[in-house]
Amino acid sequence: MRALVPLAAVTLACLAGAGPLPRFKNLVTFGDSYTDTVLVLDGGTPWPVYLADYANLALKPFARAGATCSDKITTLFFPSVMESQIPAYEDSNPYPPTGPTVYTLWIGTNDVGAGALLTGNFPGKTVVDTTKCAVDWVRVMYGLGARYFIFQNMIPLELTPMYSRNAYLNYIWQAERNTTAWNIGMLELTTAGNALSLLFLRNLAPTLPGAHIAYFDSHALFTSMYYHPAAYLNGTAPINVTGAVNACRYELNDGPVGGACPPPVPEEGGARDSYLWWDELHPSEQANRVVAREMARALKGNTAWATWIS
Repeated sequence: MRALVPLAAVTLACLAGAGPLPRFKNLVTFGDSYTDTVLVLDGGTPWPVYLADYANLALKPFARAGATCSDKITTLFFPSVMESQIPAYEDSNPYPPTGPTVYTLWIGTNDVGAGALLTGNFPGKTVVDTTKCAVDWVRVMYGLGARYFIFQNMIPLELTPMYSRNAYLNYIWQAERNTTAWNIGMLELTTAGNALSLLFLRNLAPTLPGAHIAYFDSHALFTSMYYHPAAYLNGTAPINVTGAVNACRYELNDGPVGGACPPPVPEEGGARDSYLWWDELHPSEQANRVVAREMARALKGNTAWATWIS
């Protein structure tokens, strides 16, 4: 198995530098389908709901499935962070939330994915643009009064069934493509985007007096779940990190194989908790429980997957 060294290998020392963290009262979330609490795509309860329960927080969710960071960069006609989600937050009541509040952003999957950067749908736009936009979310929200942020980087999308070398046609993408090229391209996009976001955040942090920014290493966490699944997956079925609970293989230009998608793995007996992925692109509910658990620990400054960089 691949040896894994998380980004925050010296996390406790880094976290200590952030000073004492408040006891947070509110959680405000932004992002795409990985965080959406309305259109839930993990087969169960989304991670922000688990986190709010684990940490006793009032949840104010603004993430929406299909979102990109900005319609000015990658337009997919879903509620983007900059043009839709932030204005929705500004229009919310109460605004701003009362009591210590932490703001999270998990974005990028749609920006770099099929139909966007990976397939060259937006000529002249690059992962530099989408990453700058994501980091700019911190600056914009700071101007609206936010002071505590958790920035969640992109997962290793090349490990998902959607972008693996053994990928098959599915409900998300039903046209021919070179799966090896997509796998390599996604590896490059997520790796470069994450390296840039950390650099950009470290440069931004000193310009925002009183801001506290945590970098949550979703990439390292999901890499660990993929290569060391027994430490995270606990279902009654054999551990599975390459398939999906709700998998559906499509024929080229002819819909699902056999005319219909097979039923998902049954929920009864806990079998679904053996899977890392819900469908070809989205994490499973069990994976999201792990995300919520480590996010709760980040709010207390004691997880190996987050570093407070300011």
